[in-house]
Amino acid sequence: MYEYHTLPNGLKIILSRTPSRVAYSGVYINVGSRDERGADEGMAHFIEHSLFKGTEHRHAYHIQNRIDGVGGELNAFTTKEETCVYASSLTEHMERCLELFADILFHSTFPTKEIEKEKDVVLEEINAYCDSPAELIFDQYEEQAFAGHPLAHNILGSKRNVKRFTTERLQGFVRGNYTPGRMVVTVSGDVKMERLVRLCEKHFGHYENHPSAVDRTERPLFQPFERHINRHTHQAHLLIGCEAPDVYHKDKTAFSLLNNLLGSPAMNSRLNVAVREHYGFCYNIESQYVPFSDTGLFYIYAGVDLDAQEKARRIILDELRRVAENPLTTTQLHSAQRQMIGQISINDDYGMNEMQSIGKAYLCYDHVNSLEEMEADLMALTADDLMRVAQERFAPERFGTLIYGN
Repeated sequence: MYEYHTLPNGLKIILSRTPSRVAYSGVYINVGSRDERGADEGMAHFIEHSLFKGTEHRHAYHIQNRIDGVGGELNAFTTKEETCVYASSLTEHMERCLELFADILFHSTFPTKEIEKEKDVVLEEINAYCDSPAELIFDQYEEQAFAGHPLAHNILGSKRNVKRFTTERLQGFVRGNYTPGRMVVTVSGDVKMERLVRLCEKHFGHYENHPSAVDRTERPLFQPFERHINRHTHQAHLLIGCEAPDVYHKDKTAFSLLNNLLGSPAMNSRLNVAVREHYGFCYNIESQYVPFSDTGLFYIYAGVDLDAQEKARRIILDELRRVAENPLTTTQLHSAQRQMIGQISINDDYGMNEMQSIGKAYLCYDHVNSLEEMEADLMALTADDLMRVAQERFAPERFGTLIYGN
């Protein structure tokens, strides 16, 4: 289903060939906010913004129009552990995307005038984030849970740091971390692998690989806690979480299924039924499982009525206890498995989602499981597997709790 290739300089290439006029392409770089230190915190995200502001070959205007001018879309994002630049275009224009990716990743000049303007943009992004308790609570939770570790600081960085970024420091961060051996070119579309490899050789093949400045030897330790922050909000924002399996852990699949069973976007998730449908305590309740390279986080978030926050918290903890103490019936297990397989299939039916998911997977594992392999792994899980993982992870003393509200 997927085709792979690695260039002599270490650049990895993965292709999902699909019958579509549209090609979805991107480059994953194995560097994110956890790879920053001190005054550099926020730099990976700021660079993601600034890659489009000028190169040795193009001004910002020409970068913006290179893909947009043929009806495509160009964008980027930063996470704790990755940076991704990606685009959608007609298949006939895919080479434009690959050539532009190489240009902005290896030849960005970060012009001072453009950088100063972009600082204002990022500062406003920070302001908007701080005005949204439903988003800010996740960052503050991680700051508490991983206190003292680089995973603790937020992706956007601080206003103080952003104001002090310079062209020279941005260029230094890119030189130290953007190297072919830490990159994956990922494509979903009607493209032959031979052509994709030739294009990658043409536009990426002459850049030399070098040791990266990334150092992830210090493993983060999750610290359970309980904290209530008084804020004048119309709702109480509740976040309960614990440490979860990392991306390489044998229990990752089982935990993913538990997360989907408890708090997936589906209306029949256990938390949605227990807290929203039975009691009407909230409009939004969901769980998230975020695996990192050496740890993971499991969250349950709910925005609840101020007077119902303690009741909602008890109901959530009761649901976690039930999963740990009561094995699923055969019918419940098969239903949960089939639901998750369906959600994965529907999500990957959109080429952009597939391109990004296989790119990240190849970056982590040097291999990507097909849908059939994922289905086999899910269907192999037993009720005892899920209960064992829940018992190990969902003990009350393992949770941290953060509440925003009056």
